[in-house]
Formats: sequence, C-alpha cells, structure tokens
Amino acid sequence: ATWNLDVLSSTKPPEAYIGKTNSDLAFTGKYAIQGNYHGILIWDISNPSSPELVTDYVCPASQNDVSVYQDLLFVSAEGMDGRLDCGTQGIDKEVSQERMRGIRIFDISDIENPELVTNVQTCRGSHTHSVHRAPDDEENAYIYVSGSAPVRPEEELAGCSDASPEEDPNTALFRIEVIKVPLDAPEEAEIVNSPRIFKGLTKAPQHGLAPADRARIEEARKAGKFIIEVEGTPRVLPDRVANRMLNGLVKQRGGSGAPTAADSATLRKRLPKIVEKRFGSPDEGDGPEPGPTQCHDITLYPEIGRAGGACEGYGLLLDITDPAQPERIDAVADSNFSYWHSATFNNAGTKLLFTDEWGGGRQPKCRATDPMEWGANAIFSTDDGEMSFESYYKMPATQTEQENCVAHNGSLVPIPGRDVMVQAWYQGGVSVFDWTDPENPVEIAFHDRGPVDSTQMQMGGSWSVYWYDGMLVSSEIARGLDIFKLEPSAHLSDNELAAARTVELDYLNAQGQPKYTWPSSFVLARAYLDQLERSGGLSDERIASARQALDDAEEASDAEQQDMLMELSETLSGEVSDAPDAAKVQTLAEAVRELAAAPETAMRR
Repeated sequence: ATWNLDVLSSTKPPEAYIGKTNSDLAFTGKYAIQGNYHGILIWDISNPSSPELVTDYVCPASQNDVSVYQDLLFVSAEGMDGRLDCGTQGIDKEVSQERMRGIRIFDISDIENPELVTNVQTCRGSHTHSVHRAPDDEENAYIYVSGSAPVRPEEELAGCSDASPEEDPNTALFRIEVIKVPLDAPEEAEIVNSPRIFKGLTKAPQHGLAPADRARIEEARKAGKFIIEVEGTPRVLPDRVANRMLNGLVKQRGGSGAPTAADSATLRKRLPKIVEKRFGSPDEGDGPEPGPTQCHDITLYPEIGRAGGACEGYGLLLDITDPAQPERIDAVADSNFSYWHSATFNNAGTKLLFTDEWGGGRQPKCRATDPMEWGANAIFSTDDGEMSFESYYKMPATQTEQENCVAHNGSLVPIPGRDVMVQAWYQGGVSVFDWTDPENPVEIAFHDRGPVDSTQMQMGGSWSVYWYDGMLVSSEIARGLDIFKLEPSAHLSDNELAAARTVELDYLNAQGQPKYTWPSSFVLARAYLDQLERSGGLSDERIASARQALDDAEEASDAEQQDMLMELSETLSGEVSDAPDAAKVQTLAEAVRELAAAPETAMRR
C-alpha cells in the first residue's frame, strides 16, 4: 500500500546476506552503506531506480550499525560471535582474546576496497554509536558508544566490571564511552572518557502488558510453556531457547533422547536464577531502584551543541559543546514509554522527538487493541534547556499479529519552514509525517509492503529510512534496500519538494544530525507561498500577485531582476502586520530579499 510516495526500486541483497538481518544506513557521496549482521554492503544509488552493489565486506557481528566521516567508516560490534579478524567461524569460548565488541574503523578512501584500520574494544560492546564532528575541532572525530550487552569478563578485557557504583566506582555500568579518532592517524583511536550521564536517575515508571499480550501469556501458561519474569514483566520463553536449555539438562545428567518431565521441572526451578544472572535483579535495599545503565541511541546535533539521548527508561537532553565531556541538562520519563530508543531534533533545535521501541522490535505492537500512546513517538519542546511534553505520534494503520511493528529510526525531510520526518516502523512500513505543530502531528505519506509471511511471524520490515539527495532510502531487514521519492500532494507541493532537493549533503549519519540550509532560489520563495496558501496565512489575491511577480522577475533581465525582487520583498514586508500568518510572510519577504542579493547562478535555480 502506497500513498504520496513513488517506489523507485526494491533491491535484494547478495545471496550470502539473505536471511541475515539488514540494519542501519549511512551515506557518503553517491553511496549508501548498509549494515548487515553478516557484514557491510555498499550501494551506488546515483541511479535510484537501479542501485548497483559496489562491494560487500564480510564481517559478521551484530548490529553492524554504520557511520561515515571523510574517508573513515565506523561499524558497531556487540554480539558474542564477532571476531577481530572478521572471520565467519564465530567464537565458542566464554572468554576469548579473538572476540570483537566495540567499534571497528575502516579506511574507505578506495570505497570498493575497505581496509580495516583498527578495532577499539569496549566493555559492553557497541549496540549503536554516533559520530560527533565538533565544529571547532578539525583534527579529530568523536564517537559516542552505546553498548547494551552484559559486561565482558575482566579476563577478556582489562578494567571491565559489572559491579554497582557503590562497590566499584569504575564499573562499566551507568556510563557511555567517548572515543577520540585522530583523523590523520585513525589507528590511534582510543577511549578518552566514560561520562556518567545517568547519575542521580532512578528507575522510571513503566506500563504493564497490553490486553493482547496478557491474554497470550495466560494461554501460554495453560499450555505449559515456560514463563519468565524480566523486571517485573512476564514473558514467554521462546520454544527454541527452552528446547536448547532442556537438551542441555539432558546432556548434563548424562542422558539421551527427549527431555523428561523431571527435566522440565528442573528448568522451571532454575529459570529465576538464570534470568537474574542475565538481566539482573531488582534492588532489595530501602532506597529507589537505580535508573538506566546505558543509552540505546544518542543523536548529536553539533551546530546547536546539543544531543538527544534515548536511554532505556529516560529521554535525555545533553550539552555536547565539549565533545569529550557530554553533560546532562535535562531528563524526562513517561509511563507510556517502554524503551526509549532513538531521538530526532527539528531543524531549529526547538523540539526533540523520541521513539519508543516497545517489544524490542520483534513483536507486533501496532495491533488494533494496542494503545496509540505505546510504541509511539513522544514530542517535546526544548525551551531554555527544559523538555516539555507536547504530544504522541504513532503510525496510524493497525497491523496484524504476524507483523513486528513499533517506532524505529528516521530522519528529517528538508522541507523549508516545516518539520517533516520520514520514519521506519518495521513491518508497519514507512510513515512520513508533519510535526510542525507539535501538538497535532499528522501523517502525509506512507508505504507498507505487508507481512513477510501472512501465516506466521517472521522478522522483517523497515529498520531505518532516511532522506538523502532527494530520495528516501530504507534498509529492509529481510528484503534488502528500498528507495522512494515523495510525490506532490495536498500536503506537499512541487515547489516544497524542489526546495528540499536544493539541500546538498556530502554525507549523512542520521545520528549525527546536520543542520539544513536552503540556498536562495525561486523555488524556495514559491514553497513559502504554497505554505501560505495552504494555511490561509495570506489572502488569495496577494498570493496570486506575489506568484506573478516572481514569474516576471525570473524571466526578466539581470539588471531588472534585482529591482523587481526588492520591490516584491518590500511589499511583502509591509503586509506582515496584517497577515494571518505574520511569521511566514516575514520569512517569505526575507527569502525574496536574499534572492535579490544572490549571485545569478543561485537566482536561476
């Protein structure tokens, strides 16, 4: 199902990568770099209707999230099977000096032949990361690392501890890592700080199970399934995990054949301790339970010196003016949120949107019975360093039990004068929505491929979708690379889309958010006129007159053009005070004035 989007291409991954999870995206020049749990795929997307695979680099790890900066490619590794040498044989030892959990750094100056420069190991690996390109530091890049796996043993990496801060002030919990990368010597990259941005936070409130989930738990319990409890929430232990544990018990007692009822009873007795070892246990002291120990995603916005941290039970606003010393400014919690996953600023930096990955991305959370506030986005204003809640937005089309669906990764679309975002919702598809009015976000375009398998749950859907070079590029978990183009509609005009295409980026990491600027052009002025017409912000007569004046000026000689544009700008400025949308009319007047002063090459865009 598609609305106001044109599907330009849907491209399958190479054979060796089919069945492996496609993860996040980064962009440089004409290339889209796609992470995959089997390695890295680099696509030439200069012809979006027919992307070409430039190279694939086999290097198994989860999640293989990717970012770029200049000639460097950064890749996250967190899983237990990732190897320093990128080998495919995995690791079968609990402690191994061959295991890689942290950040891989590649040289992609020859993008067809990436070269591994170094590996920076961290105690909890790197689930995701963000690249900080500090405006006043041209010699270094900084990587903020978010690792959510258990702490690795001291025997594997010196200095790693999973003790509480009271027991060990140097614990690897309750902190993030900052890696400094000298751009001229990336092989010297190292951790330079482990800021404890969670200090003082306590466990945030959470909602319980949705009605459909409660019913499923009870059905599973009656059917004799194994039920575990994680942080107070019951879950069904997947059959494949339960069977593996049961077979392990059979092996331990020296038996053979199928597990017995006694084996099942033994497993039920041991499960609470197993869960406690993996996920920890609630604090049994008198004080409040501690808050998050790690972020999932941190979106950096260097031009405003701020970052948004989506950190398990909290959304954080950070000061990153000193790239090696991020500091928490504000923190918000919300009982409607289950897992704060990612963040996006509006272009002005006055609003911050957080996503909630309720269910971890592997469960159907867009069913008709699921509350619209759960597994959604939360929009906050950010006045004077304080976040104030405005509203929720959730992809509005209900999905089936066979479709994993919840809020996931997206980016701004550079429509001038508006806050428009494209976002992935796993098998909920791709949703484009306008949140210019933070209290009333509204969907304006979508694409939904439908379930991977309509008869049973199978992991798939859009992991991430980002605007780049006039396109919307999506990493489809099971099915490859999808590329879309926004179509003109009642919600987006030709001129608005043309103005968005005048924004040029050398590269894009969505978690290193760029500030969009629009060069002076006639389509920019016309885009603002279209917006005024849509909102009734200026009379129809004045809009028609301004459009005619722009048409005449564009056809005029260079000598006449400047005078005509200055006259139009002055006329519009004189109408600001009486216009229903005075701010937008003022913006239009300034855009026309800048157009009058722009070089001829800019004016003819």
